[in-house]
Amino acid sequence: MATFLHRLGLASYRNRGAVVFAWLVLLIGLGVGSAVFAGKTVTTFSIPGQESTIALERMRAEFGSGPSGASAQVVVRAPEGARITDQAIAGEVTTLVGALDKLPGVTSATNPLNPAAPVVSADQAVAYSTVTYEAQAPDITDEQRKALLDALDGARQDGLTVEVTGEATREVVGIGGPAEVIGVVVALLVLALTYGSLVTAGMNMLTAVVGVGIGALGITLLTGFVELQSTTPILAVMLGLAVGIDYALFIVTRFRHELLDGRDVPSAIAMAVGTAGSAVVTAGITVVIALTGLAVAGIPFLTEMGVAAAATVVVAVLIAVTLVPAALGFIGRRALPRRLRSGARPVDRGVYRRWATTTTRNRWPVLLVAVAALAVVAVPAFSMQTSLAQRPAEGSTQARAVEIVSEHFGPGFTGPLLVLVEGDEVARHALEVSSRAKELGDVAVVGQAQVNSDGTAALVNVVPASAPDSAETIALVDELRSAVSGVDGARVYVTGTTAVGVDVSHRLDESLPTYLVLVVGLALVLLVLVFRSLLVPVAGVLGFLLTVGASLGATTAVFQWGWLKDVVRAETTGPLMSLAPMMVTGILFGLAMDYQVFLVSRMHEAHAHGASPREAVVTGFRQAAPVVVAAAAIMFAVFAGFVPEGEATIKPIAFALAIGILVDAVVVRMVAIPAALAIMGSAAWWLPRSLRWLPVLDVEGAALERGGASAVPQQDRTEPAGAVGAHEEDAGHDVPSR
Repeated sequence: MATFLHRLGLASYRNRGAVVFAWLVLLIGLGVGSAVFAGKTVTTFSIPGQESTIALERMRAEFGSGPSGASAQVVVRAPEGARITDQAIAGEVTTLVGALDKLPGVTSATNPLNPAAPVVSADQAVAYSTVTYEAQAPDITDEQRKALLDALDGARQDGLTVEVTGEATREVVGIGGPAEVIGVVVALLVLALTYGSLVTAGMNMLTAVVGVGIGALGITLLTGFVELQSTTPILAVMLGLAVGIDYALFIVTRFRHELLDGRDVPSAIAMAVGTAGSAVVTAGITVVIALTGLAVAGIPFLTEMGVAAAATVVVAVLIAVTLVPAALGFIGRRALPRRLRSGARPVDRGVYRRWATTTTRNRWPVLLVAVAALAVVAVPAFSMQTSLAQRPAEGSTQARAVEIVSEHFGPGFTGPLLVLVEGDEVARHALEVSSRAKELGDVAVVGQAQVNSDGTAALVNVVPASAPDSAETIALVDELRSAVSGVDGARVYVTGTTAVGVDVSHRLDESLPTYLVLVVGLALVLLVLVFRSLLVPVAGVLGFLLTVGASLGATTAVFQWGWLKDVVRAETTGPLMSLAPMMVTGILFGLAMDYQVFLVSRMHEAHAHGASPREAVVTGFRQAAPVVVAAAAIMFAVFAGFVPEGEATIKPIAFALAIGILVDAVVVRMVAIPAALAIMGSAAWWLPRSLRWLPVLDVEGAALERGGASAVPQQDRTEPAGAVGAHEEDAGHDVPSR
């Protein structure tokens, strides 16, 4: 692999103009294509083949209606001491309903005071109207939402308390907002400090942005042909930006190292791509394995999210091994700070040597303290709860509407269950279903059955006594299914938004162990091939388990328990999004293995050159740790940028990733792994004789050194035109030799 990438890097340098042009053409082409063919993302979750999903499809067939548009619930509460049914107040409610019915995009608004179908609380203090739009939630415009809120303001002037909730009120957050800007700015500052050169920092950032742009535009174009979740582009951009910057950082850092060792620009580029590029490809493959492995859950929307994010990572890898060397060919020796271009030696990073020396010398206490600290942080993860039900932000009109409905109707009214009954004599069967549902403990109300026009199906509305995301409601779904499964002569399904969420959560929880085994197993095989060792991959995976435990533990403490929620501007607390554990596990695993590869490969390289086990750890750490620290700082900044300003469903995931990166880089890879390798000694690099037939991936580029692949033909030993590092400027300065 190193030899192939060496040739690819040299070819990219030789044809740097064509390489840059090709990537720009692809970027522009995808931009035009996405502008023409882009579709809309969706905010609903379902699993084909699940009972709740099948029932929704059957409902549309039996009751003769296609998919309805998004809806909103306008909640009206009478003034203190008055009733919503009082003549004057009832007139105001009727006027409000008439105004709602005429709003742009609205197909209907129900009258809660209609005697045929009243929606009034038992104390007659509250009623709510269901406003249905023609469009689905992602297609509702800001102007339509504003018109709805303006209508509520008009009703409030009459002394009524009016709030609104529902999917039609949720804004679909796109990419390109403050979250991305924060991450990019901080990352650029870190790059500038790391390189000591604005030119190099800008080049690194520009290539990463090109990769993210291609990935994001590709996903946007795909929405015209495939139905994708609204969070998919955001996750892909968040991950693509982080790895794109980091992968370029590793290539550029090795390029600078090769320049300082006396190579000219073309051979330094080729060697950087052959060595650091090998580590980039290996790390990228690990991330792709982790993301595409999400398909084991058997949930189409999760598979699509994983594949889309993986595709963005693939683009980042290709950018790193082609566009980055091409760009380096244009800037030449300007990649070095001015003082280093003139022959000065870089400042010795003694702090990293002292860190590694202290860690390896006190390896047992250091390892035990690190493991114990992470285990403590991971404790809250054992009480983690998940749900697909999304709680509105505290203090918002949505939250106030839910609070009013829960107080006067009951918490279950915000997420009722629907029971579909099919077969002959459905009216009789529906009565039996209703009777069985009423006997269950957590049921508040069982509505009257609605029979379709030809008498082949009936719907029974079952309102839980608990909130949609509560453990009681989750248990009720299973109890209700068991209770109605034995109705003879009828097919009975339990569905509704709450039931769909429960089904998806069940599938995710069941799939997580299988996913871990699969991804960890494949990654172990890959790492064994990379390091030709058994213990190093095992140590890396065990370190990852500490990382993900601490990450999910901290996220549970903040977003579920409410600790320090104001610091991260958490809008609400409660169960985490059902997607979060598996998604965070997959992304963190890939990124953690990135650091394992980049850090340990330099230690392996030092050991292969004859250093003692402990000295190899110190030497490799001193060489790789500065880059890993910079890479982690950048990735932390990108993920953390989505926490204060990100969309509500993304915040916990971004927080978990930011904490995970911080923990993995600072504690696991910088403390626990060096200590563990020092304890293992020579055994760390042991491979059983029975496995020595395995292919050699050669991440460190040993084949390049043995075969002299770094030699570059004389005609290629030229600097790019106009580069500051031209031979005239370097005249009179001695360049350190290897």
